[in-house]
Amino acid sequence: MEITRLTPAERRVWQAFPLGEGVDFRESADEDPATGAAWGPERTVRAAVLRVLLLNGPSRDGEIAGLKLWGARITGELNLKYGRVGHPVRLRSCYFEETPDLYGAQLRILALNDSVLPGLTAGHLHVDGVLRLTCCRITGPVRLAGAQVSGAVFANGSHFGDPAATEPPEEPVLQLNHADIGTDLWAPGLVAHGRIRLNGATVGGQITLDDARLSAPGGHALEAETLSVGTDVHAMRLCAHGRVDLRGARIGGQLNFAYAALANPGGVALRVSSCVAGEMWLREAKPVVGTVNLRRAQFDVLYVPPEVWPDEVKLDRLTYGSLLPHLPAEERLPVLERERAGYVSYSYEQLAGAYRTAGDEAAARTVQLAKLRRHRRTLPWYAKIWGHLQDATVGYGFRPMRAAGWLLALLLIGAVAFALHPPRPLKSDEAPDFNPFFYTLDLLMPIIGFGQEGAFAPRGWYQWLSYLLVITGWTLATTIATGITRSLARQ
Repeated sequence: MEITRLTPAERRVWQAFPLGEGVDFRESADEDPATGAAWGPERTVRAAVLRVLLLNGPSRDGEIAGLKLWGARITGELNLKYGRVGHPVRLRSCYFEETPDLYGAQLRILALNDSVLPGLTAGHLHVDGVLRLTCCRITGPVRLAGAQVSGAVFANGSHFGDPAATEPPEEPVLQLNHADIGTDLWAPGLVAHGRIRLNGATVGGQITLDDARLSAPGGHALEAETLSVGTDVHAMRLCAHGRVDLRGARIGGQLNFAYAALANPGGVALRVSSCVAGEMWLREAKPVVGTVNLRRAQFDVLYVPPEVWPDEVKLDRLTYGSLLPHLPAEERLPVLERERAGYVSYSYEQLAGAYRTAGDEAAARTVQLAKLRRHRRTLPWYAKIWGHLQDATVGYGFRPMRAAGWLLALLLIGAVAFALHPPRPLKSDEAPDFNPFFYTLDLLMPIIGFGQEGAFAPRGWYQWLSYLLVITGWTLATTIATGITRSLARQ
């Protein structure tokens, strides 16, 4: 393109480029670029002119060239596909009539802050510095799949997708799947009307989605399967309508959903299955609407208040070292009743282990007792009878004092009954003096013998009482032995 064919606005940009100077077409700093379609020729620049500048623009000795433009209306397609650009590109508060095509391009810095675009095609883009999409409004898909950015990606305050659309678009509005970001993905306050895809992405630093609003009702609001993050994922006060999916993610530090509002009625609202992270926080989050799936996830610390859990959970093989806040076991156990798969032994064992780690042995025993009672529901009727008997007598070995109470009560009943109506001796000349206390104890304790049971023979209903005491004694002895065995096995 010959320089003589440039418009006055384009000539300003052409002359500023080799000096690295900026050209500001804005009438005021708070001007809204959404009105850019009405901007006249005095601030209109053809994308073809920018392409020539970036790929083969003039240079001047001793100066660092660069494209710095504010408030321009860019017409035509900015096509830098597979191009190598050695200059910083800053197109701020601009209005793009067509979607730029930067597929496979190599850039030093790309800044599109506050700009309005119909979309952005930049798959496998290489940026040696930072990529800035701060406060952009992009109605079409932002395609950054496979992009490599050595620095950070900034999308704070940006709006992706069409807010006027009645249904979420089929294509994700932000695509960073398999992208490689050297430092951070910084996107607090981001608004997305459609799916955000981060599958297989690698972020060397942290991801920040604080105060973000993601809307994809009935679909994926955030799809980040097998995501890898070097430090933390901060999503405090995140508001998500749709599934938040972090299956198989690897997060070096904290996964923080504090104060978040997650909702996907009739579906999975939060899926963190097979995820590995240092900590996961749902502190003071709103009650989740939809299913929570934490199967096979691993955390050192899990902070989830009981009221946050939804009516249906999937917790099979969820592993955690500490469960916060520390609450009585009675407040945690109802959550395990909501397991979609039914009775899951591992969930009870994990909860009991967390209480033991915290030094709360009483709560751990309560959880173990609840586990056995829950398991009892899955047994056939005859096994349920035996289970109820163990529960009533010794609490499956977790309440051993119950057996002592039963024995004491039976001992008192028998001693009083036989004191009032002593049984006749079998051999009056050989029988020892009758002692109602030790006679009853002889009947109850099948192992210990005091010589009373074999020397006397009760009659009538007292004989039936003696049979009852013998049977009860054997039963209590068996259940006590079972409970002691289970207790020793736990230790």
